[in-house]
Amino acid sequence: MRELKEKIHEALLSTLPITAIVYIMSLTPLFDFSVTELITFTVGAVLLVLGIGLFSLGADLAMTPMGTQVGAGLSRQRKLGLLLSVCFVLGMLITVAEPDLQVLANQVSAVMNGTLLIYTVGLGVGSFLVVSILKIVFKKSLSHILMLFYMLLFALSLLLAVNGNLPLLPMAFDSGGVTTGPITVPFIMALGVGISNILGDRKSKENSFGLVAMCSVGPIMAVLILGIFSSNDLTYEVPNYNVDPDILGAYMHAFGHTAREVAIALGMIVVFFLACQVAFLKLPMKRLKRIAVGVAFTYAGLVIFLSGVNVGFMPIGYKLGASIAAWDERLLIVFGLLTGVLTVLAEPAIHVLNKQVEEITGGLISKKSMMTGLCIGVGASIALSMIRIVYDFNLVYYVIPGYFISLALSLFVPPVYTAIAFDSGGVASGPMTSGFILPLALGACVTLQGSEAVLRDGFGVVAMVAMTPLITIQLLGFRAIVAEKIAEHRAMKRFLDADDQQIIRFM
Repeated sequence: MRELKEKIHEALLSTLPITAIVYIMSLTPLFDFSVTELITFTVGAVLLVLGIGLFSLGADLAMTPMGTQVGAGLSRQRKLGLLLSVCFVLGMLITVAEPDLQVLANQVSAVMNGTLLIYTVGLGVGSFLVVSILKIVFKKSLSHILMLFYMLLFALSLLLAVNGNLPLLPMAFDSGGVTTGPITVPFIMALGVGISNILGDRKSKENSFGLVAMCSVGPIMAVLILGIFSSNDLTYEVPNYNVDPDILGAYMHAFGHTAREVAIALGMIVVFFLACQVAFLKLPMKRLKRIAVGVAFTYAGLVIFLSGVNVGFMPIGYKLGASIAAWDERLLIVFGLLTGVLTVLAEPAIHVLNKQVEEITGGLISKKSMMTGLCIGVGASIALSMIRIVYDFNLVYYVIPGYFISLALSLFVPPVYTAIAFDSGGVASGPMTSGFILPLALGACVTLQGSEAVLRDGFGVVAMVAMTPLITIQLLGFRAIVAEKIAEHRAMKRFLDADDQQIIRFM
């Protein structure tokens, strides 16, 4: 209970800024929020705090230990075929049941078959999880592998344009961020830690990162391939973001629907873990009880959090975007910057990532520096997305230069920064981004460009959130290198300028 209180206190501090800014905006004549909308949002904010607190505690008690134990246990078997096949099935099953992917599939069902999209994306994640394991086993450079596959993504994007389906590009890159949701990220990251500790070399810290980054590439490639072979009928209808007058009924329906989705996703991980426990883990009952309590916390936290976001935050985000865009386009860009910074604080998986980074690097990369880099990156990404909506230009003008810069930086910074940066991109684009920022962008797009431009301009904001941390986190590494070189230069200069009389000679 003490740990839970601490987690809820941290969650309150994280969600308070974005909640406060909505209340402040509601007091201005720019917005005409009804009493029902404000009550719905308030209930959603309370659920957000409770959900993040429960999820964070559950991740510490269950998700991280489960992933670490499974990764280490599989690696100790010394059977590469078993390790790869199990990881492939695990990656596919978790992805198919990921709630965020279900939401994306429902939103784009008018453009492409939702079921086909889900299973194709699951196949992509499973395949690239296998590639990630092979990288650890054969000790290959993450930056070189990423360069290869991102060049392939750019080539597929060109084929998509030739086929006349370029408006699908933002949705394809959005899928990479949506797939790595709050259920998959803690488990996959811990899985990488467990495998690298057993199979890795002296660079095991570096090798433990990168799995989320690779698993984000698979969905993008899968959706691009689907887009190349799909028809050119890209009619898209904006979902209904109106607040239900029956507040209690809306939340009860959301709880029931979300509880089923999370139970399927989390249940697959639990069943898989129990199979590993029977086969080779053989953990003591005391640890299993602690993990069981953690799973319960994780389940309750995710159901509460996702329900609060879907019912309380999505309608408010859409209305905020539409109202600000109608009033002043410049304010929309500034508000996007501010909202991006505050959204990072409320993403539950961000706190898991920052804690793991600080622990694995031994404090070399602190939680504070990680959070600062992510806030700057995500804030800039939302502002750039709003600029794209205002001036109506394609996402490729951001994506291609952005990924070229991030891949170029990987050649000059320590590899651990590259691995952490690309993982951060997938983690930052979580449910708060798809549940609040994406509706904000859609509302602004409908107001400024019309509903026919939503597929082209409204989508892509999740992709931007996933891309900009790659640059900011690697710039932290570049700054560390420069600072170290300057310190060495100054130390050498003091040594060379020292008075010979002060040098002690030992005979």
